[in-house]
Amino acid sequence: MYIEILLVGVIIFGVLFYSGKISTGKFVADNKDLFNLLKESDYEFLLLSKYGDAVYDVDAVFMKRVRNGFLVSILCMFFFISSLSFLNIIISLLIGFLVFKLQYFNLKTYYKNHLNEVDSLLPYYLKGLEVLIQHYTVPVALARSIEDAPEVFKPGLKAMVAKIEAGDSSVQPYMDFATMYPVRDSVRMMRLLYRLSLGEQEKKHTQLISFSKSVSSLQQKSREQKYKNRLSKMESMTMVMLVVTGGGGMILLLVSMLMSFSSI
Repeated sequence: MYIEILLVGVIIFGVLFYSGKISTGKFVADNKDLFNLLKESDYEFLLLSKYGDAVYDVDAVFMKRVRNGFLVSILCMFFFISSLSFLNIIISLLIGFLVFKLQYFNLKTYYKNHLNEVDSLLPYYLKGLEVLIQHYTVPVALARSIEDAPEVFKPGLKAMVAKIEAGDSSVQPYMDFATMYPVRDSVRMMRLLYRLSLGEQEKKHTQLISFSKSVSSLQQKSREQKYKNRLSKMESMTMVMLVVTGGGGMILLLVSMLMSFSSI
């Protein structure tokens, strides 16, 4: 009886959905402001960090998450239809919420796994920025650097330039960028960049030399870290080879001993 009820419920829901009587898309769109309260503060940044300019509409991607979570909750309620209770409704909503959060967790994991890549790219981006600062003011140099910047930095750079162009002359836009990319020396380098933007024209050369030395030092640290990572990887591979070779030798020795005993 339970299976029959479940099948009838699914069929009815499918017919209503197909005929347009039920539209999850319309429901989500009508309650867009409410669902936007669920949007994570760093969701847009994480999404653009992974997919870059391939994402044309962040809101549309987010609303698709909401719709998928809502549909899963409805399907779970159909599954519990013969014994529907307050507890089962809560479980269905929790399952739908987990489905809704799944993409965010994946984006978060992706970003954490690529922090090392961000760490290695930052010094080389700053080196290119240094060349632009020699010819332009810092805000103009930042805006011009966006096009050739690594994809991962473009969302942060666009946000920083937008704040500066809106009239924010404080250090906050630079610190927001450092917060987006919490890697080695990002805060220190953004503070140096901010001080360089405040410097008078006659002092710019001296400040630029200081900034250049810091960038070069950061590049050296990045090269050293790459070397250490490569060395660590080679050591790990060597240990694996030694363990496999030693283990294989022990197995062969054991097999030969067993064969010797069996022939006696």
